[in-house]
Amino acid sequence: MWFKRSIFLPVLMALGLPGVGPAHVRVARASGGVLQVEVVDKDSGKPIACRMHLKNSRGRPRKVPGLPFWKDHFVFPGQVRLKLPHGAYTFEIERGPEYVNVSGHFTIEDHADDTKVIELKRAVNMAAEGWYSGDLHVHRPIKDIELLMRAEDLHVAPVITWWNNKNAWASGRLPKQPVVRFDGDRIYDTLAGEDERGGGALLFFRLPKPLPLAGAAREYPSSVKFLLEAKQYEGAWVDAEKPFWWDFPLWLATGQIDSIELANNHMCRGQMIDNEAWGRPRDRRRLRGALGNGLWSQEIYYHVLEAGLRIPPSAGSASGVLPNPLGYDRVYVHVGEAFSYDNWWKAFRQGRVVVTNGPLLRPLVGGKNPGHVFRAESGKQVTLDVVLSLSTRDPISYLEIVKNGQVEHTVRLDEWAKNGTLPAVTFRESGWMLVRAVTDVERTYRFASTGPYYVEIGNQPRISRRSVQFFLDWLDQRRDRLKLDDAAQRDEVLKYYDQARGFWNDRLSQANAD
Repeated sequence: MWFKRSIFLPVLMALGLPGVGPAHVRVARASGGVLQVEVVDKDSGKPIACRMHLKNSRGRPRKVPGLPFWKDHFVFPGQVRLKLPHGAYTFEIERGPEYVNVSGHFTIEDHADDTKVIELKRAVNMAAEGWYSGDLHVHRPIKDIELLMRAEDLHVAPVITWWNNKNAWASGRLPKQPVVRFDGDRIYDTLAGEDERGGGALLFFRLPKPLPLAGAAREYPSSVKFLLEAKQYEGAWVDAEKPFWWDFPLWLATGQIDSIELANNHMCRGQMIDNEAWGRPRDRRRLRGALGNGLWSQEIYYHVLEAGLRIPPSAGSASGVLPNPLGYDRVYVHVGEAFSYDNWWKAFRQGRVVVTNGPLLRPLVGGKNPGHVFRAESGKQVTLDVVLSLSTRDPISYLEIVKNGQVEHTVRLDEWAKNGTLPAVTFRESGWMLVRAVTDVERTYRFASTGPYYVEIGNQPRISRRSVQFFLDWLDQRRDRLKLDDAAQRDEVLKYYDQARGFWNDRLSQANAD
């Protein structure tokens, strides 16, 4: 269902192709047939690019020659000619999270060609409200990226072209124009990179050239070495690809992490990757089931905020490696009317973000966008009104306000829908808050979260002893796991642990909350 404040719109969950009855199409030919599908925007009537999940009666995905295909879906620019064997087929058509999905089925029986028009209805226009979407983890071919971005209604996509020993620019011939803008408000960058080894994965953006990752072993050099090298370039951006990677406390201690993937690629469209790979495992007795990994990512991120580190959340789908479509896990950045590549990253750095793989949130807390710091003199209190716009095509039972790592308010969706407001939040000491919505989808962690808002009373940011100790303990566990036989290499890597321990001990001495 779609909700926007108190407005209800039906989802076309089992719609057949328009003009041929409620849910069924027959196309002629004994050995097969051709179905021409045209998808148009319902409001403008113009063709629009989109994604299609087409399956035969055995549930096997079908490809279309010449169109970008990945795992279980392909994209097309508004028109597609489906030449198929006889039989029954199901389909789903999507265009990112801002359009109402269409799904249904058809049968190809006898010889004939047919053309059907499908309308996609835009339910939300986030860009019109100043929110521009991006996916920070993209492994799709550059030649396909423009069609993919159109099909997913995505605005920003840094494309990873160098990754460990793989480097599209190994010859030294870099792209003359690495950042490309098209369709007026869509931008992709062809020089993004990734270092993925024993301690986890870092994503690198806005660098003038690839880092020298080729030949790096699983544990040597330290991932911190490349992190610090990247940050020597003005404007460079480094994203912690998942918060549960073993090297995460090391990265935080450098002070050079720009964002943390709260909506990460373990959260897939049709499933949840129910493990932490080679990262720090969660307590499965407490964080159970398919959703446990998503809760673990959030729990770790809340420890980051509780430790007094103001780092915005991000999102990345890893389309091209994991099953996700481009933009399934995405970050919306509030740029306002002056959208540009530079302004998108500037607003991102200021924390004006919402991350999602489903619901669409547009918050105003105290009249401000996420990332804002509310300040007051010592002894004063701060009370913040919370106004929220929400659109969703998946059921949501309740919304939550998280304050200082704990759920402060839980509000049923029907209560919120009456006026679009949530309970006010009062701070008598420094802290932070955010709003999240978790859907009732059981197979995967489908959610949305605002970036945090901060409250600073008496010039004393909140620093929790418990959360700092959480990272100190983690650091010791990671050190014990380090396997390097070469003494010189081990010493070189361990120096970053010593520096990190100094950082976290200093943080512990500054702690002003439990």
